[in-house]
Amino acid sequence: MEGTHMSTTPAEKPHKGPAPKPLVNAAAWLPALHEPLEVKDASYTRPAEGQVVVRAHAVAVNPLDWIIQDAANLIYRWLDFPTVLGCDVAGELVEVGPGVTRLKVGDRVLAHAVGSDKDVKSAAEGTFQEFVVVLERMTSQIPDALAYEDATVLPLGISTAASGLFQKDFLGLAHPAASPKPTGQTVLVWGGSTSVGSNAIQLAHAAGYEVITTASPHNFDYVKALGAAKTFDYHSPNVVDDIVAALKGKKFAGAIAFGTTSAEACVSIACRANGKRFVALATPPVAFDGLASPKGRGRETRSVMKKMVASNVALQLRARRGGVKIKYIFGTSLKNNEVSQLIYDQFLPAALADGRYQAAPKGQVVGNGLQHLQQALDLQRKGVSAAKVVVTMP
Repeated sequence: MEGTHMSTTPAEKPHKGPAPKPLVNAAAWLPALHEPLEVKDASYTRPAEGQVVVRAHAVAVNPLDWIIQDAANLIYRWLDFPTVLGCDVAGELVEVGPGVTRLKVGDRVLAHAVGSDKDVKSAAEGTFQEFVVVLERMTSQIPDALAYEDATVLPLGISTAASGLFQKDFLGLAHPAASPKPTGQTVLVWGGSTSVGSNAIQLAHAAGYEVITTASPHNFDYVKALGAAKTFDYHSPNVVDDIVAALKGKKFAGAIAFGTTSAEACVSIACRANGKRFVALATPPVAFDGLASPKGRGRETRSVMKKMVASNVALQLRARRGGVKIKYIFGTSLKNNEVSQLIYDQFLPAALADGRYQAAPKGQVVGNGLQHLQQALDLQRKGVSAAKVVVTMP
């Protein structure tokens, strides 16, 4: 793997107008399916209307990133190679596009980049590079006290959680507020210590809902500190019955599920709950980690495809019999509706500034520079608990 390509633009002196030309950029490119990342030069792309450019100071990796690296032919077939992956970035604004009024050059921000989306397909909008183009509506100012490596854990997690909780075609919950009024309803967050789960707990709590969640026992205190009222061990053979018992006499507002085994459990619970029988799914009921090995890759791909089809058909049939509606969350869908502005403009900047919202889970920094991103992907593929893998930038 090549070494990093350092930018010639000093980070300590933000530009006070349009970014000077030319700027030197570099990216960790994904050259092809199953290939390791390669650090090479990249063009500096100026922002279009409603966009801004962030000089990255820290980026986080997500399971989605290594899944695309290993299985884009299954779930992101529209992508062209080479491309630049990455959704999460924190840094400073160096240029704003036409029509941008909420943000200004020099702002400290976090942002959710959408370069891998089917309607975007833009390497300039992936975060694994020094200068990242992002949408203003998917960007939030952050307080000076919040370090970039902490802020970068949030974007994809909070976007996915917010899409499942607040979009009208999902749970459609009341919106979070500084002083939320109790709704008298209960939300189930399965997988509370995950990145998305950590955000779902906080958002639902900030919207006035009681939150029941699952986690490993060593993460019970962690999820309770985020706002969970009750926590259950998802390893327990009685966990479904225990949660159903905990929901007795309560009005159920729906479930949001994370983890390959979460869908069936949440559907089973929703079938027996009193209230909204809806499960928002963030994770397919299959594992993709076996696709990384060159041995038997074709056979493993076919096996994963068969499992995905069979599992989803069985899940749909079970949900239908129990009167439960299920729907998969696409973590960037909020960019096209009011939920993006709700989160990144109206809620998150103030909530971070006054300490009402935590940057969770904790960032685990594995290196400084683009050359560490493949290591970060490999570590995330192995699995981390109540943490998110982060790479800082020089």
